[in-house]
Amino acid sequence: MGGFFGVASKSDCSLDLFFGVDYHSHLGTRRGGLAVLNNEGTFERAIHNISNSPFRTKFDSDIGEMHGKLGIGCISDYEAQPLLVNSKLGSFAITTVGIVTNKDELVKEILDGGYSHFLEMSGGEINQTELIVALINQKSSIPEGIKFVQDKIKGSMSMLIMTKEGIYGARDKLGRTPIIIGKKEGSFCLSFESHAFLNLGYKTTKELGPAEIVFVTADEVKTIQEPGKEMKICTFLWIYYGYPTACYEGVNVEQARYNCGAYLAKRDAAANIKPDCVAGVPDSGTAHAIGYANQSGIPFTRPFIKYTPTWPRSFMPTNQEQRNLIAHMKLIPVQELITGKSILLIDDSIVRGTQLRETTDFLYESGAKEVHVRPACPPIMFGCKYLNFSRSKSEMDLIARRVVRQFEGENVSEEVLKEYCDPDNPKYEKMIEAIRTQLHFTTLRYHRLDDMLDSTGLEHCKLCTYCWNGQE
Repeated sequence: MGGFFGVASKSDCSLDLFFGVDYHSHLGTRRGGLAVLNNEGTFERAIHNISNSPFRTKFDSDIGEMHGKLGIGCISDYEAQPLLVNSKLGSFAITTVGIVTNKDELVKEILDGGYSHFLEMSGGEINQTELIVALINQKSSIPEGIKFVQDKIKGSMSMLIMTKEGIYGARDKLGRTPIIIGKKEGSFCLSFESHAFLNLGYKTTKELGPAEIVFVTADEVKTIQEPGKEMKICTFLWIYYGYPTACYEGVNVEQARYNCGAYLAKRDAAANIKPDCVAGVPDSGTAHAIGYANQSGIPFTRPFIKYTPTWPRSFMPTNQEQRNLIAHMKLIPVQELITGKSILLIDDSIVRGTQLRETTDFLYESGAKEVHVRPACPPIMFGCKYLNFSRSKSEMDLIARRVVRQFEGENVSEEVLKEYCDPDNPKYEKMIEAIRTQLHFTTLRYHRLDDMLDSTGLEHCKLCTYCWNGQE
């Protein structure tokens, strides 16, 4: 995913920038970056690999040397950012959040049009933020360039662009990711996460709408492009990605997760399943489990605890085998809360299924009598085209799609896939039972899509559901 933060201030912004970016650390695992316009009027930048240690420890020494009244920074799940640019549109720094799914097509088009070259990252990939810069520079101004990007790319792209006069903030065309404006005396900030600026003294003043573009200085927020009418914000922000204290479109993440858990409990009320306790896979599953326990009256317990001192969220390698091992190493059992118990376990989602199967086996090995599983979202059937939610290289890595392939063969039509997405269809029930068997659960019931969307309180048409039903 990734996240960013920017500050325009009448005084030195370096500490606000440092802490504001740090509060986005849950959104990325690979790199962090800061850029400021220093007091001499030039851009300074620092970028570090944060795979093995938190953002704060890598940038603590840099921030003591980086001073200015304008700054942007990011946590990135992949490419090095922010980029410093000197072009026909002047000097600026840029950071982005999103994914360009037609990147190869656009790169070829730009190179065929006379653009000289792109720098390759390790592994041969082109930094997609550099691609965004190349698109912006095809127009006569930065605002026109941003609009061009919004129309040209497939996927989604939100961005902050810092010039020597101020910061442009642009939300992606359909508002799949958020940008929130905060204000305090003498300063404005732009943030992916609404909670990132609260302890810095800012108050929320505005949340950008889809495709909205603003220009922010220490004195004002000026609207460059009015928001569009259509929105498709990522529902996974509430289910998984968002920090519990964050709010998107006025809806708090923690409360939405309580709501999700309550809906799951209501669906279970008619079933003859009476677990001894309800537990959540930490961290994101915990709030869903609290909501379930509050609704059902079944006690909430923590039969395993995540060991965070040496296993922070930021340390999750891209290698899936290592990720599975670390996910297992993080969880330490509380034997007294497991032995002989029937446990209802809630996780935010089931993607490949490997980690949750290992967690379930781990509970059985620790003495659990039963493990009933309730994912807080429907079966994931499609790889995300907009925010790169799943790290899967193929949709066949998704356990739901693997099961469908077992039943239907290699080439499955969209119409048949729709049948497996419908919780009232017998094929859906057949798929769920196969997943339950493979992952060693006592029972399995996924969240229904309509219940999950209701949990946010937003109009369903404003929420992206592509990974569950393939609808754009």
